[in-house]
Amino acid sequence: MSGGTPTVGGYMRQRHSQGYASSGDDLEDDACSRPQPSSPSAPRTRTWVEILENVLWIASSLFIIYFGDCHSNFIYLLCHDDRIRRLPLYLGLVCVGLNAAIFFYTSVLAWRVRKFDEKWELSSISALPFMTLLGLVSFCLLSFALWPIWSFLTLPLLFTLFMACMVIFPHMMIGRLRSQNDLFRID
Repeated sequence: MSGGTPTVGGYMRQRHSQGYASSGDDLEDDACSRPQPSSPSAPRTRTWVEILENVLWIASSLFIIYFGDCHSNFIYLLCHDDRIRRLPLYLGLVCVGLNAAIFFYTSVLAWRVRKFDEKWELSSISALPFMTLLGLVSFCLLSFALWPIWSFLTLPLLFTLFMACMVIFPHMMIGRLRSQNDLFRID
């Protein structure tokens, strides 16, 4: 193997193949066989700070669900407490359910589309304003419904539950639905 042509920063590798030089393409030798840094086959390592943050979000949401209002747990309160305003609670839960359904639908739809450029243009980008509006409406409705129990602590409580869901959602089954045949694609 020759050293190549000397340049300022070191040696530059030359291409001597007639077909390569005459085609006008600027391709690298084995670009499709090397894992890309953003591909799922080469997962990004997480720092201990990110792991600690995720554990704290999950632990605090489990604390909220288990202890509720210190007399009974959160699920029992949602089902049986008379202080909760029921209509805003049900409407907020419907908005959360619609938001989760749209999220899962766009995730599955994005993996069905083969080309990367078309992936987010089709569904996810057009659904973002609607999902944001649903999220804000559900947050307001749930805050209004749960305010008689926790008063001003309702806002951090709902935010903590939201952040725990955002930590848990990427680890769910949706990532495994992707087909394995487009691992070495070059388009």
